[in-house]
Amino acid sequence: MDRNSVIGFALLGVLFVGYIFFNQKQQTAAKREKDRQDSIANVNKPKPVDTAAYVNGGVADSSKLASTYGTFAGAANGTIQTAVLENKVLKVTFSTQGGQPTLVQLKQFKDFEGKPLMLANSSFNRISLQVPANNNTQLNTADLYFTGGTVQQLADGSQSISYRLPTSNPEQYLEYIYTLKQDGYAVDFDIHAIGLENVLPSNQKTLSLQWDAENDKQEKDMQNERQNNQVHYRDVNGKHDYFTLQRSTHEKWDNQLQWVSVKQQFFNTTFIARKDAHFNGAEVNAKVPESANIVGQTFTTLEIPYNRAHDFTFPIEIYYGPNHYSTLKSFDNGLESIIPLGSGIFAFVKYVNKWIIIPVFNFLSGFIGNYGLIIILLTIFIRLLIAPFTYQSYVSQAKMKVLKPEIDALKAKYGDDQQAFGVEQMKLFRSAGVNPLGGCLPALMQLPILVAMYSFFPSSIELRQESFLWATDLSAYDSILNLPFTIPFYGNHVSLFTLLMTATSLMLAFNNRGMADQSNPVMKYMPYVFPIMLLGIFNRLASALTFYYFLSNVISIGLQWAIQKFFVNHDKIHAQIQENKKKPASKSKWQEKLEDMQKKQQDMQKRQQDIQQRKKQ
Repeated sequence: MDRNSVIGFALLGVLFVGYIFFNQKQQTAAKREKDRQDSIANVNKPKPVDTAAYVNGGVADSSKLASTYGTFAGAANGTIQTAVLENKVLKVTFSTQGGQPTLVQLKQFKDFEGKPLMLANSSFNRISLQVPANNNTQLNTADLYFTGGTVQQLADGSQSISYRLPTSNPEQYLEYIYTLKQDGYAVDFDIHAIGLENVLPSNQKTLSLQWDAENDKQEKDMQNERQNNQVHYRDVNGKHDYFTLQRSTHEKWDNQLQWVSVKQQFFNTTFIARKDAHFNGAEVNAKVPESANIVGQTFTTLEIPYNRAHDFTFPIEIYYGPNHYSTLKSFDNGLESIIPLGSGIFAFVKYVNKWIIIPVFNFLSGFIGNYGLIIILLTIFIRLLIAPFTYQSYVSQAKMKVLKPEIDALKAKYGDDQQAFGVEQMKLFRSAGVNPLGGCLPALMQLPILVAMYSFFPSSIELRQESFLWATDLSAYDSILNLPFTIPFYGNHVSLFTLLMTATSLMLAFNNRGMADQSNPVMKYMPYVFPIMLLGIFNRLASALTFYYFLSNVISIGLQWAIQKFFVNHDKIHAQIQENKKKPASKSKWQEKLEDMQKKQQDMQKRQQDIQQRKKQ
């Protein structure tokens, strides 16, 4: 075995050992994180009282209860009774166990299987304050039994229900009051602590409100739902931020918060501090369980400022509802920012959506019930909006096409001398009165609208479960064939709108083939390769989006044909260019700078060549 083989095997061995070490380290970290998540879940899961341990001769032993539950011993046992607050859009079922909502139904929506859409539907969903027991332990109010639960009809049409957690002293208690207005998705949640300054530790300045939420699967694409399962917050200074459950499992904020929201793809549950109140901070632990029916789980602790007043009140508003832009905007606290209308380097396109796309979409929705037709009209409106840029782009392409023979002649003349070719090409453009960026700038002007539509359609709840042609849900991918296997980088289904979008993109590339640099393989073939590369990405995106791109491509093909056929006269353009060549060429500042840079590069290249020749001599 030669030395190179030994070195090769040694390197392979080092890589193999390194891989094992790295894999073990990753597994250890994953196990540590799983243990942490399990411990959090164990702390917050319901803990039913073992009444048998406190029974003596068939009678509850109050001394034993008091030794464990302290002043809240009377709330350790009880019977579960439920009550309902309901309006046209929301139905919330409450329980005396924990004095909390146990079921939350959005009455105007269904899940992907046509079943009632529930935002809370299991014992995992809990709202609980921590209160002290004996032996320096803490109790969760979600595990205790409240009294009350009678629904009251208010004069303004609202409904109210109150629950009281008693102590051994009738003058000291915790009270929850829930109020549901006649219309809307918000539930007012008022926390009253009466006389608890004598029960809570003397140094306690906050109340910890534990909010556990389990997000059930509502849409047919679990992968897409999990990508949109996020926790958002907004502080009192208006700063908004969020994290995705799949990417982060723990976040903590120490600043004063206005609201915290657990967002699903099309729905959210948000705790809002009302009446100029605020949360002192929040800590969120998240988990994405290996389940086909659970999108994600969150354990949120909201810190409520507690001034130890004898009659303490903290007002909260809980929003259970859709991610509908106008509805969320009506709260006037930035809640609409949870809808992804533009982010990252394209964050600016959210203003295109807010100021153009959404108003036009809402206007069309006001008198047209078919959302496929609305998309068609919206697409036509957008194309009319950018029509001047489109026309300018085609005129510039026509000018470049006329000059192409002369450009090819310059390439043949200067060969590999790219610097000299660039200078002469710029002289040709200037003498002909042609802007080489004339075709690019209009396309760049269209980019914000294209990106805005990419953000708007997948997040528009109006399109959810709306059908058009073969697409049964415009907010999800359309499928004409479900495959029994998964094709890498493509998926397990065939989206016809995506295929049509790809086909028309290739047609556009073919029509514009004369504009590409045929001597450069990248420039020559990229217009054909790029649509194929996007095929797998768009195959699982909202059918409204792929339909829009397909329709936009069809309009582009039609406009290209019409403009070149009836509006662009190549002979006239050629004559105009020849006439421009006879006139003294005026240089713009940009052209002067570009030529100066090219001249400097030429001089530098010439000096390098002279140095190399001297070395050879």
